Amino acid sequence: MARKRGGKSGGRSGGVLLLIGVLAVVVLALAGSWAWSQFGERFPASASMPDFAGRGARKRSPQARIIRVQVLNGSGEAGIGTRVAAYLREGGFHVTEVKNADRPDYFGSLVVARRSDLSTAKEVAHYLGGPPLIRQAWNLETADVSVLIGSDRSRLKLEP
Repeated sequence: MARKRGGKSGGRSGGVLLLIGVLAVVVLALAGSWAWSQFGERFPASASMPDFAGRGARKRSPQARIIRVQVLNGSGEAGIGTRVAAYLREGGFHVTEVKNADRPDYFGSLVVARRSDLSTAKEVAHYLGGPPLIRQAWNLETADVSVLIGSDRSRLKLEP
């Protein structure tokens, strides 16, 4: 009577199946991660989930410190400073001044920290969708942060 050999070959096929299963899980995880990075921000967040990406209009907590913001329109587009100011107010920021910048042809928008502590400027930049942040600290009595709007204004987050 002939005996079937199932000892080593059965173990090898089980190992191969396990390896294929692990690879499939890794591929699915990578595909899901890629899909989320490409399409995840296009879908509105659930109302019960906190919004950590700075997307969507959400008010700051009433206990949060007051952040005074100056808005400077350097884009050349009339009214964009007022729109940015309104969006910042909806988010709980205290807009102290809205005016034209010293010139109307700034290429890029940016957030300027007017104090040595960058945390307030980072909060404003995060709320606006992440424009570059620079520190140009001086004793500006009316604002802690300045937002300079440039011709790339469409990159700013201005809608919920």
